Order: sequence, then structure tokens, then C-alpha cells
Amino acid sequence: MGASESVPQKSIHEFTVKNSKGQDVDLSIYKGKVLLVVNVASKCGFTDSNYTQLTDLYNKYKDKGLEILAFPCNQFLKQEPGTSEEAEQFACTRYKAEYPIFRKVRVNGPTTEPVYKFLKSNKSGFLGSRIKWNFTKFLVDKDGHVLARYSPTTTPLAIEGDIKKALGVEV
Repeated sequence: MGASESVPQKSIHEFTVKNSKGQDVDLSIYKGKVLLVVNVASKCGFTDSNYTQLTDLYNKYKDKGLEILAFPCNQFLKQEPGTSEEAEQFACTRYKAEYPIFRKVRVNGPTTEPVYKFLKSNKSGFLGSRIKWNFTKFLVDKDGHVLARYSPTTTPLAIEGDIKKALGVEV
């Protein structure tokens, strides 16, 4: 169950995912950007602090090359019950998210979204490769390689130093 699946892709830029409306998004458009990839949920105890801090980080570093990729996920106590578009509307309305909110995905199990298989195979966590909960974060460098994985209890602002380092901004 916790075993990491091997994936042939060497970079996150080799994946295509769906946006909240079901349209393809080629992640190669993010080449040269530092990415923070997060599985999000609107009804989680971590929702308020994470969305608030993700928006703060995005506003502070978007012009320096940071992009946040949010993937709604309903696998943890069904804390993202609505549609993908409702998840996007929630983040954009309540938390002023300007970063992309993609289609709802599965991050564990046999139907795990391929980009999450890639992320997990590159950085395992406390439970092996399995995602433990909402708001697990992956920091990806400008070349699309996974630099680090952070637990749901690690707040976005707690990793600001790592983001600045990846961006090449003064720490």
C-alpha cells in the first residue's frame, strides 16, 4: 500500500492535467517556475490557515516565479464534497486565490492522478509514498524536479525560506 510506484516521467512538466472545467492543461507551461503543489479541501480543519497563507505566498512571490497548483481532493473524510468548479469558486471567492485550482483528483489508491504518482515516487513521506491528509505540499524546482514534501501540519509560511531558496531570492 505504501510502496512507491515507479513512473517514467523525469519532470512534472511532462504531465497534462485537467482544469476545473475539464480542459487539458499541459504542465510544461510552468517550465522555469517554482511550483508548490497542494491537495486542497474546503471543509478541513487546515483549510483556513492553508488557503490564507497560500494566497499570501502567491501574492508575495508570483512575480518572482512562484506558481501554486491546487488539486481539490475528496479522499480524506469527504472534505471536498462539491464539484471541481465549486472547489475553485470557494478558493477564489473566500480566499482570493489567483493561482490555478484544477479538477478534483485522487491522490492515493489505484486511480491516483498520474502527476501525484510522480510526486509521491520522488518524495515519500511519513506514511511511505501515501498522502496522509489534505494540504500535503510538494515543492518543485524550475526544471520540474521535486525538491521537498511537507506534511499537512506544516503551514505554507513555514516553508517560505525553502521557496525563496528555490526561487533564488535573498533568504
